[in-house]
Amino acid sequence: MDYSNLAKRLVGWIRDQVLSAGQKGVVLGMSGGLDSSVVAVLCRRAFPQDMVGLIMPCYSCGEDAEHARSLAAKFSIPTKEIVLDSGFDIMLGSLGDKDKNSVSSRTAEANLKARLRMVSLYFYANQYAYTVVGSGNRCELAIGYFTKYGDGGVDILPLGNLVKAQVRQLGIFLEIPQCIIEKPPSAGLWPGQSDEEEMGLSYEVLDRYLLTGKAPEGIKEKIEAKIAASKHKLLPPPVALF
Repeated sequence: MDYSNLAKRLVGWIRDQVLSAGQKGVVLGMSGGLDSSVVAVLCRRAFPQDMVGLIMPCYSCGEDAEHARSLAAKFSIPTKEIVLDSGFDIMLGSLGDKDKNSVSSRTAEANLKARLRMVSLYFYANQYAYTVVGSGNRCELAIGYFTKYGDGGVDILPLGNLVKAQVRQLGIFLEIPQCIIEKPPSAGLWPGQSDEEEMGLSYEVLDRYLLTGKAPEGIKEKIEAKIAASKHKLLPPPVALF
């Protein structure tokens, strides 16, 4: 793949999408991970004067915010840092009883963090007439590995047709810092959280399935079950036809 040409096409696509919607620029979350870093650099090229990256730690690993800051410094990306810890505590305290030891409670709390970030992004989007740019890739979209109305609540998805390996190669072309390229993919939703562990799949296997339809025995069924179960996340809410 010609990543120079791909970068140019994606920059042009971002610009066209924003301007055709009557907006002036872009706002995006900067997690310090690979996908959001690639999107941030593309957005910087598309709207050098009209963009802002939000760094939104919420009881997050400090290294993630540091990586986001270093990326912003390298590429002169305007940022705002919004610490969501207290807002998360207030919301959680207002929502009633919860079982701290249950897996479902941990997932609910992780989704709350993602939705607080979405609310913050749209606050700034409304303030500046900006488009909210998401960083979801093809793998995440395919199996529903995102929070509905959280990190899935965006206006455009520049990386939505690229598998993880393609995003990584694009990041290398864009000269994303090596520490970000090499770090294990994580949404940073709790200490030690890993994308691949939570998905129960490696990106390498998922990439191969999406590009070729091939996967190891038993894994193909697992992937297809995830695709079927999460299809609702990619569709608008059903409307009763009566």
